[in-house]
Amino acid sequence: MVGLHYLKGMYALSDERVVEGFLENPYWQYFCGMEFFMHRLPLDPSSMTRWRKRVGSRGFEDLLAQTLEAAQRCELLKEGDFKRMNVDTTVQEKNITFPTNAKLLCKGIELIVRCSRREGVALRQSYARLAPKLGREYARFAHAHKFKQAQKCAKTLRTYLGRLLRDVGRKASEVSEKFAQVLELAARAYHQEKGDKGKLYSFFAPEVSCIAKGKAHKKYEFGSKVSVVSTSKENWVVGAEAFSGNPFDGHTLARSLDQAQRIGGHYPKEAYCDKGYRGAGLLEGVHCDVFIPGVKGKRTPTIKKFLRRRNAIEPIIGHLKSDHGCRAA
Repeated sequence: MVGLHYLKGMYALSDERVVEGFLENPYWQYFCGMEFFMHRLPLDPSSMTRWRKRVGSRGFEDLLAQTLEAAQRCELLKEGDFKRMNVDTTVQEKNITFPTNAKLLCKGIELIVRCSRREGVALRQSYARLAPKLGREYARFAHAHKFKQAQKCAKTLRTYLGRLLRDVGRKASEVSEKFAQVLELAARAYHQEKGDKGKLYSFFAPEVSCIAKGKAHKKYEFGSKVSVVSTSKENWVVGAEAFSGNPFDGHTLARSLDQAQRIGGHYPKEAYCDKGYRGAGLLEGVHCDVFIPGVKGKRTPTIKKFLRRRNAIEPIIGHLKSDHGCRAA
């Protein structure tokens, strides 16, 4: 199982693809510890999902720690490399459709109707045909830049969803846990407004946040903020942690360095960050020197050298996202 997850991350494959590749590739089977060539699937792909849930994030931290220990045994990574680290944040996008109000309202209506039929709740009216029709009209009006007509469609969809929520509330005093979760998410979609915080962007991934990173080509990204820590000199990744919501970069620094210490066994003496880490509360819980470009302070030639070296973490993040499955979760 550990070997399959290493291969999954190395080649950015799905659970199904990595199990199929294991079946036909003798090198992969030898890497996973097999002594003889196997002619049948070693496990069901869903077992990998359940195994990830059991081991949790700490289990994968142990895998990364074993990788770093192997690098130290091979003298590819030295103890002195842990003294200086580069830290940066990125957005791990979720594999969801671009959220719009009409899509969320239509999906809420669809899920409520589906759960009501499954649990035998007789609805006064289901809007099973009217809601998809209005959703298509909303898309056509928005594409034609007829925003007033599009907003009328969205307003009608919101009315339909509110009627369904009230109808279910009157007729079903006790519902299953799954139906209750659907109703809670649908109520969030019904009540949220344009400027609200903590909005719902997906029924199937309610933890998704809207994060703006200042990119010219993509103003907003929908996913989770991830902090990546690498050694300044040799570019070894020694930490990667996801955060819920959209926290300020400086508030993620202490947890990121603590995780790097758990994995690598050493706390850095110097941390090099970009200008996004400037602000109040940066040094709270941080037990090393933090250097940020453009911030006043004493700069020796060595510090200036490693400040320029900080940019090396950017292509590392790019490779993690494009080649190793960090782009979508």
